[in-house]
Amino acid sequence: MSMEYRMRRTLPSDRAAIIMPVDHGLIFRRIEGLETPATPFAAWAAQGVTGFMMTPGQVKQTEVFFARNPQLSRVLAIDTYYDYREMDGNGSHGLITTVEDAVRMGVDAVKMLFPWNISNAERTAMCTRVGQVVSACDRWDIPLVLEPVLIGAPRSEEVINEEEQVARIAYDLGAHIIKIAFPGEERTKRLVNELGVPLVIAGGPLAGEPADTIEAVAETIRAGARGVIVGRNIWQRERAIAEKTLAEIASLTRTASFND
Repeated sequence: MSMEYRMRRTLPSDRAAIIMPVDHGLIFRRIEGLETPATPFAAWAAQGVTGFMMTPGQVKQTEVFFARNPQLSRVLAIDTYYDYREMDGNGSHGLITTVEDAVRMGVDAVKMLFPWNISNAERTAMCTRVGQVVSACDRWDIPLVLEPVLIGAPRSEEVINEEEQVARIAYDLGAHIIKIAFPGEERTKRLVNELGVPLVIAGGPLAGEPADTIEAVAETIRAGARGVIVGRNIWQRERAIAEKTLAEIASLTRTASFND
């Protein structure tokens, strides 16, 4: 399969993508709403999502389900980060599987964190790691979703500005898709226009009212982002509210289309 085929599976041209992340166990361990890690797929697959962001264990345990639902894409998390509450810069980030293994599993894309609130030595090691993964992705024709992030940092203006700058580094390292926490409509539009690579917006932890999530998605789509990564703001809400919220988000994503 080609890079282009996998990109179109991950980011369809006829709508903005809704990729539901359920890979939180790699960092947060047992988390409310994901106590049984293989259950979210059947629970949410028919609710308008286009794919899921998953761990290697989840991919292996759900092969039959995804074979029966080939319309859904799979993005594999290939790394983890410990301890997100500390800034020791001492090898906290590492890969947990390889790009070759991801291709063997049949997933559509791989995802990697790009934490930046770490020491200069670890930043250098991080860039080296990303460069090696990009090289492997190009060799195996599978896109890398790279996530510039200041892990655990409050959403201050300073943090938002810094993540925007780190998104440029992600571009320069060769990321095929950039995932970033929502920096606001105007900043999103600027990143889309300046970088020229697909941008997807992360929903972050459960916060605010459903209307806030829906409005952020509307702004994201107006700004030209290719999709939203929304998980905890859906599956950590009461089921009826979550379904209604996701239905409204899905309706918004179907108003977008892309010329590729």
